Amino acid sequence: MILAGSFSSFNAAGESISHKHILNGVGQLVVVVTDGWDSSEGKLMCFIREGRKSWRPKLKKAIPVMLGSKGLAWGRGVFTETEKKIKKEGDGCAPAGIFKIGKIYGESESLLNKSKYPYHKITKLDAWIDDPKNPLYNKHVRIGSRDEVPVWFQSQRMRLGDPAYKWLIEIRHNSDPPKPGYGSAIFFHVQRGPGRRTTGCTAMKLIDLERLIVFLRKDKNPHYILLPYFEYQRKIKIMNLPDFSY
Repeated sequence: MILAGSFSSFNAAGESISHKHILNGVGQLVVVVTDGWDSSEGKLMCFIREGRKSWRPKLKKAIPVMLGSKGLAWGRGVFTETEKKIKKEGDGCAPAGIFKIGKIYGESESLLNKSKYPYHKITKLDAWIDDPKNPLYNKHVRIGSRDEVPVWFQSQRMRLGDPAYKWLIEIRHNSDPPKPGYGSAIFFHVQRGPGRRTTGCTAMKLIDLERLIVFLRKDKNPHYILLPYFEYQRKIKIMNLPDFSY
């Protein structure tokens, strides 16, 4: 357990990790800060590393985003604080902490022209498991054919034809490895309307999501940070985070 004033915390595997080394090897950051733990709204900024310690913003102004209807709770990523409120399946909270950014999923044949990032085209054979009792919990699964359909498949299929899911960028919360009941299927996606909160994802306008997609580069090892502003400010010097004027 982390103690107040400690300079170490834990990753998803429960391993102690020094704050100052968490972002080693990370060349891109997507950062969202909020007013507090109960907030369902935030502001997003993208940063690229210059040199060993400096970060440069890549957007002229922050992007507004919508978050979980119940605010934030600590998620399971490369950084978390284990004595605080922890995200659970179905709690309506967005996972706070630092997370790797995974693949992009969508129905289009390919990504946007300027995009250089791993992409998977969703079909009728794709599922994402949100049932904690399923041994494939919080994993993407593609079955072999429509003739080989597991009994659980229909309830776990990835949704097709939904404008909110035109693009899905995986936020690797509770992924390495998944722990049953601690939250699943967390993505960046298109918001459903002005002020519409999510069940735990980070949502924004389509134009802004596509700007984010173009920004991401696999070789830059992009990570996502989601924290209340006061928590973020406390960790800037300890973890060498970019300055973010909220």
